[in-house]
Amino acid sequence: MFYDRVADLPLVVEEIDLTLQERDTTSGFARATTTVALSGAGETGNGEDVTYETDRHHDIAEAGFPDLTGESTFAEFSEQVGELDLFPTPPEREDFRHYRRWGVESAALDLALRQNDLDLASALDRTYDPVQFVVSTRLGEPPTTDRLEQVLDVRPGTEFKLDPTTDWPAELAAAVADLAPVRICDLKGQYSGTDVDAPPDPDLYELVLETFPDAVIEDPNLTDQTRPLFEGREGRVSWDAPITGVESIEALPFEPDWLNIKPSRFGSVESLFASIEYCMDHDVRMYGGGQFELGVGRGHIQALAALFYPDSPNDVAPGGYNDPDFEGDLAPSPLDPPAEPVGFRWS
Repeated sequence: MFYDRVADLPLVVEEIDLTLQERDTTSGFARATTTVALSGAGETGNGEDVTYETDRHHDIAEAGFPDLTGESTFAEFSEQVGELDLFPTPPEREDFRHYRRWGVESAALDLALRQNDLDLASALDRTYDPVQFVVSTRLGEPPTTDRLEQVLDVRPGTEFKLDPTTDWPAELAAAVADLAPVRICDLKGQYSGTDVDAPPDPDLYELVLETFPDAVIEDPNLTDQTRPLFEGREGRVSWDAPITGVESIEALPFEPDWLNIKPSRFGSVESLFASIEYCMDHDVRMYGGGQFELGVGRGHIQALAALFYPDSPNDVAPGGYNDPDFEGDLAPSPLDPPAEPVGFRWS
């Protein structure tokens, strides 16, 4: 098991440092995340808390975490973190507790690897391969192809992950299909109670299925009206928001062919690795997903993609693609692996 290869790594934590960062995104909101830095024995490991509540980041910056210092194994540290409340003020959503735990555990994994002169690939007896990626973006209000054209002007040949919405006319969908390959269409049908929740729309679903016949369809909301559209097309369906561990995979309405792997949704390194192993054992294809990481978390999702699903349509493009007004020579797909990897970081 992958987790067994890192569970017993000795870990020394002497100091904790938290850094808040904020930036505007192409989805029309200001993103805030917190870099978690754990230091000890002359090394520093970094992780990123991607909780979607700016106030909770300011809270933790002021209050700090409970005491996490001491000597342990990585597994013992993980168990300790899992028993703590890392939110001075309760978050609006319980899944944010997973996000924060991942920020801490990923920093601890980075530190443990560094303290033991390892990189993640070596620890897991795997190799980093070049990572294919798609660019995830929305098309604005009202929706147009302007953003796609802007990206293609800078980096011709880019492939995309898009979030079709009910205000997409058929003509726009056709124009998008003619402009560039769309590898994933995210219907946002599994985000009940959140700002991005999209109600099931049979007309939109049918438009997407027909206009983008080669695209993976992520997170549909399967109702009496929409489920028939996927009869015989189950192999095109992927799941993202519901996936938090092996039990969540087994609870899906049918055996999946695709899953979006976002490590923060799993909370712990153990749950993430167990879920990846489950997918490998059951021939479930995986691709990496991003959450507008602003720091080291982006490198973490790229590293995981390089280790486990490098040839998939990974939503792990370099952060510059998420800038509203990006400029310069953005790195093309595939991303080359680091020449001298260290710890859990991609670079």
